[in-house]
Amino acid sequence: MLTVGRGRSLNEGMEDSLAVALAKGGDGDAYRLLVERYSRGVFRLAYRMMGNEQDAEDVVQETFLRAYRHLGRWDGRSSFGTWIYRIAANYSLDLLRVRKRTSVTSAEGDHPCFGPGPDRLLHSREVQRQVAATLETCSEMERTAFVLRHFEGQSIEEIGVALGVSANSTKQSIFRAVHKLRRALEPLVNHP
Repeated sequence: MLTVGRGRSLNEGMEDSLAVALAKGGDGDAYRLLVERYSRGVFRLAYRMMGNEQDAEDVVQETFLRAYRHLGRWDGRSSFGTWIYRIAANYSLDLLRVRKRTSVTSAEGDHPCFGPGPDRLLHSREVQRQVAATLETCSEMERTAFVLRHFEGQSIEEIGVALGVSANSTKQSIFRAVHKLRRALEPLVNHP
């Protein structure tokens, strides 16, 4: 348990708003608590969007750096978690846009691993590969909304706030992503 000014303790039960207020005042321990609280979720989001651990770690680091620099912009209208996810999603999308413009598509990941193991394991790998490939074909909005909803468990309202769109647009983006995934996975489900 960390202590802050006048012997108050800084612990896991501290509200995000109090931790942000303390961090705005220069309390590094308060900001460290926020990083510890949200870094796992930000990493999961970044990993699912970027597709690899190294890029995901870069996104986590840059997300918390940007958040710290701009703590004054968080106004408390949305939760701190929603705000930090928005920063992570936007940074991930920026990296993906740059990657599309500047790099040649790599053939890595196009060859499923057919190592020893039960058929079920191979089928599972193929499903995972197909999900990843299909998410790559989704628009940035569809992919981000889908990942936030189905991998991170965010509500439609939280996703809308994080992406700066209406709840209706959020639902439509998720629906389109789900529809694409169903079409892509149908042959695997019907012919295991």
